[in-house]
Amino acid sequence: MSDVSYATATAHAPERRARWVESPARAFSEAVLTRRLLGSPFQPGLWGWLIPLFTAAIGGILRFYRLGEPDSLVFDETYYVKDAYSYLLSGYEREWPEDANDAFNAGSPGQPLNEPEYVVHPPVGKWMIAFGMALFGSDNAFGWRFGAALVGTLSILLIALIAQSLFKSTALGGIAGLLTAIDGHHLVHSRTSLLDIFLAFWVVAAFGALLLDRYDGRRRLAGKVAALARGGGTPRDSELLFGPLVLWRPWRLAAAVCLGLAVGTKWSALAFVAAFGLMAVLWDMNARRVAGIRQWFGAGVLRDGVPAFFTMIPLAALTYVATWTGWFLSADGYHRQWARDNAGGIWGWVPDPLRSLAEYHRSAYTFHSGLDSSHPYESTPWTWLFMGRPTSFYYQGDERGVNGCLVENCSTAVTVVGNAIIWWGAALALSAVVFAWLGRRDWRAGAILSGIAAGYLVWFLFPERTMFYFYAIAFQPFLILALTYVLGLVLGRSSDPPWRRRQGVLIVGLFVVAALLVAAFFLPVWTAEQIPYQDWRWRMWMPSWV
Repeated sequence: MSDVSYATATAHAPERRARWVESPARAFSEAVLTRRLLGSPFQPGLWGWLIPLFTAAIGGILRFYRLGEPDSLVFDETYYVKDAYSYLLSGYEREWPEDANDAFNAGSPGQPLNEPEYVVHPPVGKWMIAFGMALFGSDNAFGWRFGAALVGTLSILLIALIAQSLFKSTALGGIAGLLTAIDGHHLVHSRTSLLDIFLAFWVVAAFGALLLDRYDGRRRLAGKVAALARGGGTPRDSELLFGPLVLWRPWRLAAAVCLGLAVGTKWSALAFVAAFGLMAVLWDMNARRVAGIRQWFGAGVLRDGVPAFFTMIPLAALTYVATWTGWFLSADGYHRQWARDNAGGIWGWVPDPLRSLAEYHRSAYTFHSGLDSSHPYESTPWTWLFMGRPTSFYYQGDERGVNGCLVENCSTAVTVVGNAIIWWGAALALSAVVFAWLGRRDWRAGAILSGIAAGYLVWFLFPERTMFYFYAIAFQPFLILALTYVLGLVLGRSSDPPWRRRQGVLIVGLFVVAALLVAAFFLPVWTAEQIPYQDWRWRMWMPSWV
């Protein structure tokens, strides 16, 4: 008899309170297997939608209010906004005249030059910027930032729903959404047309799809194992040696498409492809172990890992290649005719467009690998969790009487500095999450850490490369989840004594209020509001922030 037939009966099942084991037929029933694989059911109801939508609405107000300020290209918008406009005109990047910034800032972008532009980032994020420009015009900052603001708002909703599903709590889902909405790092990215907010969005979407796949895959596995037992009460050992195949995984396919779009935004998403793929297979291995499958490790590799690899990776790759459609359809895109001019060689059998694209990628990889030029706001990953060197996207100083300045000196700034309560709290929370993963084998902690490892630790592999704190937006959602995980521990469980619950609610409530107050204090330097210079200095809490 399989070990799983000795499953411990749950205390909340009245008909089995007096028994410590399940009968073989009952142990392999679909209901018991589903409960063992998925835990207690969670039905959030109407509040499970209203609370996440409310947090997204708060975030949307912060992101769309005064979105057109400053009304000029800031930081790397000078690259991506022009590329996006080129996409609208010709489907690929084109060079711009030297005075193009002035033209954009004056509301008349004009036409790019006919020469193709050499760029080193894939097209997806720039197409998403172009979407807003197509709707609201390319001659105003609201138009070229609309895509970022929309995606930033939607990501708040996704994070709230993901947290709700992970922790089976509408309250914790609301907290995760609210903390994302009021974090300055996320807010500034959502109000600026750089690529990183789009990268973060597709990574979060892929993570959410894999969570749905985990639920759906385990439900399907429970049904298939139970079907083996219907004939004789318990499956034969040979039937449970590797267990059944679970091939139809629609949410896993959705995750593959999202990961392809993430890589199509920035190549740094490749780390998430590897981390999330490994995470999904480990989930499947554990599911087979819990279901009573004897060779669960080998089955997880052969019956889950191999199909996952040969479905997710090709689909993600096809999605990525499809994002270059505008370049494929062009005749003048950068390196588009490289294969025609370099015929022959061992790769001559590969179609010319693909060979040209491969050469383009080789060139771009060389550029990324050798990027070591100095920048006044560069920072090392060691400092990111503590916001050692935030990036200044925009700063303008005015004297009295200029642009409405009413004091001796005024400052208008857009600074990528996170909400200190949230970031420093998350940095402290990481140790508890690591302990929960290693000590308690909590799969939720492992899932959160996989996102942080993919978005953060990968940068330590390139110590000579020029890096910036704003890259951290790719794993910022997982820091929010880590912090929410610990806040959930502070809140306690519904079975805890009333005094313990009151204490937890008080501590978490004070933390959220403190985060709200810090957000209100820093809002001017996140949203380009003109304030007295001294007020700006008060918000630069560390010398390295200036």
